[in-house]
Amino acid sequence: MTPITRSGAGRRSLATLVCGALAAGGLAAAGVTLLEPGAAAASSHREAPLISGAPQYDNTDVYAFVSPDKPDTTTIVANWIPFEEPAGGPNFFTFAEDAQYDIHIDNNGDAQGELLYRYTFKTHVKNGDTFLYNTGAVESLDDPDLNITQTYDIDLLRLKNQRLVSKTKVADDVPVAPSNVGKASMPDYGKLRDQAVHKLAGGSTTFAGQADDPFFLDLRVFDLLYGGNLSEVGRDTLKGYNVNSIALQVPSHMIQESAEQPIVGIWSTTQRKDARGHWTQVSRLGMPLVNEVVNPIKDKDKFNASSPWNDGDFLKNVTNPELPKLIEAIYKIPAPTEPRNDLVDVFLKGVEGLNQPPNVTPAEELRLNTSIEPVAKPKRLGVLDGDTAGFPNGRRLSDDVLDIALQVVEGELVGSKNDLGDAVDKNDKKFGHSFPYLAEPTSGSRGPLAKGTSGGADVRSQLGDALQPTGTSGESDTMLIAASAAAGAAGFLLIGTGLMWWRRRMHDRAY
Repeated sequence: MTPITRSGAGRRSLATLVCGALAAGGLAAAGVTLLEPGAAAASSHREAPLISGAPQYDNTDVYAFVSPDKPDTTTIVANWIPFEEPAGGPNFFTFAEDAQYDIHIDNNGDAQGELLYRYTFKTHVKNGDTFLYNTGAVESLDDPDLNITQTYDIDLLRLKNQRLVSKTKVADDVPVAPSNVGKASMPDYGKLRDQAVHKLAGGSTTFAGQADDPFFLDLRVFDLLYGGNLSEVGRDTLKGYNVNSIALQVPSHMIQESAEQPIVGIWSTTQRKDARGHWTQVSRLGMPLVNEVVNPIKDKDKFNASSPWNDGDFLKNVTNPELPKLIEAIYKIPAPTEPRNDLVDVFLKGVEGLNQPPNVTPAEELRLNTSIEPVAKPKRLGVLDGDTAGFPNGRRLSDDVLDIALQVVEGELVGSKNDLGDAVDKNDKKFGHSFPYLAEPTSGSRGPLAKGTSGGADVRSQLGDALQPTGTSGESDTMLIAASAAAGAAGFLLIGTGLMWWRRRMHDRAY
């Protein structure tokens, strides 16, 4: 696939580190659990049969990184609802009320969460007699013209061996940033975004709302691996789509086991309430690019309902992955020798000396060493290019995880050097320099303007000009059209409707 540029020193340093870890630690086959992240799929967008039909509950990506502007804190971003079409109204995109959106933190490497941040949402409708999401231009999150709003609570659950130790409410009725309907509806969306950033006790910060989908890749991989001849690469097929995001920034000491053990494992889940009031886990995501191309169809729904401590159920999918065999069949690139023990250590345990906790239980978690400070100029290939602050040590928004995972699954760490990738190296929008770091969502009013109009022209004048009659239909009709242009678009629609009713009434009387 497409060559990339990176330093040879970075490649050698990681290969040496990983090979040393493999030689020293070996592979405890009985204890090995879960998956290597395969490549070439949107991280968890519609990845399993059941969840693809329930987008409100579908995890798409998880990110975890030491905050670049606050290196004593860790930022976690979890996304839901894939492929949000920005103009997809009138029912725009809300978090589900019958769901628990959970962020799990394993701070001792035992494949069980010790901390769980639970987000639950409520929807509020001001006026049920209109179909509109907003009834005018929205200037603030409490604007009366924002007809449909959401708020959320956050509970912090402390666990030991999956038993509840304590439960603390850390946020109550925090406003959600709305869907970006368009420039006329939300002329200053950045202001609304800022109002949705909420400070919590103890130095934490939270955000929930719509954002540009930060994952970047060419999804045409499913057309027989980029067209069968690499003709289908280089287009970010997630460009222009949005997601619903939850972002949480916490002082790192609050989630570490100790200063001596700063490595945490992170994953997110969605639980959905059934008709009997019981909660069932329906989606799960930690490391990117896992459930799409590593698990076969028969295991995908099972994985979404499972927990890291049971990941041994998927061991064969890791050590004997399907993707390298497909690449060999189509592109004649030899698949690395199985079993793939190199993938187990890197993606299930973390890299020894970098982000592997002591006495780790292998499991599918996004592992982050919170003591490694961010770099001024992140490298998109992360640890493969010598940047130890990047993937697979956590995951930054700008990390090119598809290229990284593809190169590793094709044997980068066992001597099969390659520069495979999809020729999409960065997101279509720039990320922010402060929390929540996500790019603002694409507006519903994107795309070209109507013929004969300009962005600065007065909308009422445009409508008035466009709707002038081509012939003479009577003095009263002309007066009505002139009045409608002066009254604005909404007024024109109402008057026009009244005129149609008056004409129909006169017609009925004549007969």
